Amino acid sequence: MKDRICELECNIDDMTAEELAFAAERLMAEGAKDVTLSSVQMKKGRPATLLTVMCSDKEAEKERFVRLIFKYTSTIGIRELISERYILDRSEEILDTAYGKVRCKRVSGYGVERSKLEYEDLSRIAAEHGIGIAEARELVLGSQK
Repeated sequence: MKDRICELECNIDDMTAEELAFAAERLMAEGAKDVTLSSVQMKKGRPATLLTVMCSDKEAEKERFVRLIFKYTSTIGIRELISERYILDRSEEILDTAYGKVRCKRVSGYGVERSKLEYEDLSRIAAEHGIGIAEARELVLGSQK
């Protein structure tokens, strides 16, 4: 399957790591498809962060995220890139396990099928049982057999 996506990006060299993390969290909470922070080097060798926000290519959605980026960051300019992307079909199922309900994401297409247990659910199980995420995953998968 293919769709169109908008990537809004800007270079930021005057925000703390905490401020950048907060901005990324807020943008995800506002419905961004993805938010990434990458280390880059700007002119005169200055270290900076490249903020990339993926959202719908619909005009109203792009405008909304432009406003949010200006609100939560110190940037004075945002670049817009419209791209086509290949995506897999996605579905989610809720597994009833001995450890409670666990969401499982399934993807398929282009000759590929994969599934992945939801991190938040595995994290909850790991915390409840005093174990690591990998062991929680094994417990959940073992209880499905």
